[in-house]
Parts: sequence; structure tokens; C-alpha cells
Amino acid sequence: MIRTAILIGSLFIVMAGVVKTSPSIAEEDVVVAFAVVNELPKDKTQIPAKVAIDGSVSDMKLLASEQILSNLVWKSLEVCHSLKLEGHKSPEGFRIHSVRAIDGAMLPMVLQGYAGDCLLKKALEVAPFVD
Repeated sequence: MIRTAILIGSLFIVMAGVVKTSPSIAEEDVVVAFAVVNELPKDKTQIPAKVAIDGSVSDMKLLASEQILSNLVWKSLEVCHSLKLEGHKSPEGFRIHSVRAIDGAMLPMVLQGYAGDCLLKKALEVAPFVD
């Protein structure tokens, strides 16, 4: 009786360990990236941006799913917005699983210069209309 209880208890412990590690295996593939939006095309499913992944910057398309398209951050997206993304890098671009708008100061150093230049350019384009 005691052996059966120990065997069943051990089996539950092993199964609990398997259940806990299975989702973490899928989460290992998720990449954290930071982006600054270059321009806004009419199609909001593919947004061109400067994307920093592991310290290297490249021009990529941000590919949004239906879940991301309904996100308030994505609906109010503008040029020069800074984003923190989680997703997967693919040949077509960066497939987004989650998105957050962040302050430009929270960007990695490799993107901060680009974000500052983008905001200055945007301000100079808007300044002539303020009179």
C-alpha cells in the first residue's frame, strides 16, 4: 500500500515537471526585439521599421496578425513610434506575437539615435504649419 502511494506520488511529481517544462520549450523560440516605425503604408499588416534584435539593427517589415491588428497600440501607430516586440524572425519580416509602445529612452542604444533623428525630421516637417 505504501509502495503504491509512493509510486503514484512520484508519477504525479514527474508529470508536474513535464507540464511545467513543456510551455517553456515553446517560449524559447520567442525573440524580443525593439523597433522604430519608418513609415505607415495603407496596409497595416506590414509596417516598415528599423528593428534591433540582439544589438544589430536592420530594416524589416513588422508583420501583424489579426490579434495584433485589434491591439490599441497598433491602431494608433504613427511614424517614429518606439515599440517593444515579441515574436519570430522570418524571411518576410518580423512576425509579432505581442507589442508594447515604449518611450524612445527605453530603446537600446543602437536605435536611440535613429529615433531622435526621426523625431527631429517629423518636427521640422510639422513646424512650417504652426503659425
